Amino acid sequence: MRLLQRLIPAAIFVAGVVGPTSAAELKAVADQPLQAVLDRAQEGDVVKLAPGVYKGGIRIDRRLVLNGSPGAVLSGGGSGNVITVVAPEVTIRGITIRESGRDLQAMNSGIFLEKTAERAVIENNRLEGNLFGIYVHGAAGSRVERNVIEGLREGRRSESGNGVSLWNAPDVTIAENTFRYGRDGIFTITSRKDRFINNRFEQVRFAVHYMYTNDSEVSGNFSVRNTVGYAIMYSNRLVIRNNVSDRDRDYGILFNYANYAEIDGNRVVGGPLANVAVDREGPSDEKDMVPDIRPARDVRSGPEKCVFIYNTNHNKFRNNWFERCGIGVHFTAGSEGNEISGNAFIGNRNQVKYVGTRDLDWSKGGRGNYWSDNPAFDLNGDGIADTAYRPNDLVDRVLWTAPSAKVLINSPAVQVLRWAQAQFPALYPGGVVDSHPLVAPPPKPSFAWSHR
Repeated sequence: MRLLQRLIPAAIFVAGVVGPTSAAELKAVADQPLQAVLDRAQEGDVVKLAPGVYKGGIRIDRRLVLNGSPGAVLSGGGSGNVITVVAPEVTIRGITIRESGRDLQAMNSGIFLEKTAERAVIENNRLEGNLFGIYVHGAAGSRVERNVIEGLREGRRSESGNGVSLWNAPDVTIAENTFRYGRDGIFTITSRKDRFINNRFEQVRFAVHYMYTNDSEVSGNFSVRNTVGYAIMYSNRLVIRNNVSDRDRDYGILFNYANYAEIDGNRVVGGPLANVAVDREGPSDEKDMVPDIRPARDVRSGPEKCVFIYNTNHNKFRNNWFERCGIGVHFTAGSEGNEISGNAFIGNRNQVKYVGTRDLDWSKGGRGNYWSDNPAFDLNGDGIADTAYRPNDLVDRVLWTAPSAKVLINSPAVQVLRWAQAQFPALYPGGVVDSHPLVAPPPKPSFAWSHR
């Protein structure tokens, strides 16, 4: 017992000697080099920036907090990265960060996170006029939250960087940010297990652009008046849930070689969106688009295609709302094993475009989709129409393969052909059929965002 009484104070003393020292707060003012203050800091210290404009090009090589007072600005002067982080567990918050270099090959950024900068926290900053806003170059476990990121407004959009670029950086969370201008809002390539949540995107090319990124989540985001809302390419096992595409120009959601995803509760809509407060300024000049994007038209009229599905397999499209697009779903013949049920197709000029010879039944477990142009009856009151619904007929296929035939659309011959198909279903070509269409739409997804 006496031995134990002697050992306890000694253990407490040793723990105090080898344990971590308390963090210090270092003050920085704009008339002194910020890098010198950072070099004096110890692990875990807080460097507090007083209001003023500081010279960028700084490098953070130890774990610390860089905290800005209101009015603290860090400017790169148009050269290199404004901030480069190489140490793990660095926090940067409350600073206006601007004017990086313009070298695309060097990936000049407002904040550049090296691979060793794991678990960085970038929060409550304003990044403006940088080539790339934030580049997460392999920094696993990092968090980018509640920032306003505005890219370059001048020059060709294809020569701008992205709001956040992410390369080979697993377990990254990008949440509650506002993105404007530049190329893509968030671009990710060769990564996994990332989460993009509750972000807002305005006047960019693609709001979210996925390439070779697996086992990740895109949820609760709001894309308004961009060229494409959500471009999902070469990625597997994603969760895409509760996102909105409001009057994006070409596509609300685009899938290209994307497999085994759950696409649930999303809303793609054209025209005014009454229950969401949005910026009413005119669209940005779209003449600087990359070559594969068509010239601009009035984006207020809604997406040309709510959803485009190309070589995309074994996905589950459920409880989505596709409204007032030129085409509700453009579905290509190279896509197999997809479940499409419980969705609402409202007021699209063409509900489905599918050029193929195989029959595809868009219903699951006795429940299909709601089609606003389906004049069906439900005599037994079970919520399912008494007859199947076909969104396309032989005339549609002719018009898609030979657009010049549109001049004959109101001719007697075309009307007789459509009447004959209705009387003799065997005349219908292969294509999409909903064997259990809904007679009433499912509940419309509703969302609320905080706006910056």
